[in-house]
Amino acid sequence: MQILILYHSKGGNTRKVAERIAEGVEAVSGAKALLKSTQEVNKDDFVDSAGVIAGSPVYFGAMAWDLKRVFDEYVVVRRKMENKVGAAFATSGDPSGGKETTMMSIVQCLLIYGMIVVGDPMEATGHYGVACVGAPDERTSENARKLGRRVAELCKKLGS
Repeated sequence: MQILILYHSKGGNTRKVAERIAEGVEAVSGAKALLKSTQEVNKDDFVDSAGVIAGSPVYFGAMAWDLKRVFDEYVVVRRKMENKVGAAFATSGDPSGGKETTMMSIVQCLLIYGMIVVGDPMEATGHYGVACVGAPDERTSENARKLGRRVAELCKKLGS
């Protein structure tokens, strides 16, 4: 069972969070993380995945244009994404930099794709997803792993 971790990362911090999420996915028996940037991903990566965890740095309170481009271009596979698990994560350069609104802009796309959207588990922060300022510290890294595990476990349950 494959989980796509899709991200846009200009400075590398969003990629680092994506890598921690992938570790959480891989911790679930039978789950495989597919880590792809917006420049590397293709439609088959979406369709062949049981879940998508998408992340972006904050750009004017929303996701980066390149992540939005992927969602716009891949709308042709939208019906094939229905009932798969989706989740979001975000990074910013400022403590009040719009991480939650960025995650909500991603969540809107996942909902339009017909996906079952989840936030991070209660044992993490129990909110919209994983977010951090700058590079992920150990607490953020652990929360990212928890989000990856949660999505993989839900995909496994839905697939059985």
